[in-house]
Amino acid sequence: MRTFAAFDAKTHFSKLLDLVEAGEEVRITRHGKPVARLVAERPRLSQSEFNKLLDTMDRIRSRSTPGGPVKELVDEGRRY
Repeated sequence: MRTFAAFDAKTHFSKLLDLVEAGEEVRITRHGKPVARLVAERPRLSQSEFNKLLDTMDRIRSRSTPGGPVKELVDEGRRY
């Protein structure tokens, strides 16, 4: 993470945006103390994408049943 003083950040703001856009995080300090961090904006999921994700999670969860080898190992551990 690169660090810039507030004055330099103000002077070179477009350069900082280029760095963030390239995937870097930038820390901004005032009098040597960190006061802000610039990070890239994450795209948000649309409602339909979010619903698809929930459906996928539900399908995965429904395939997972308690029991089988994992339950046996847990039960075995409880005996000691």
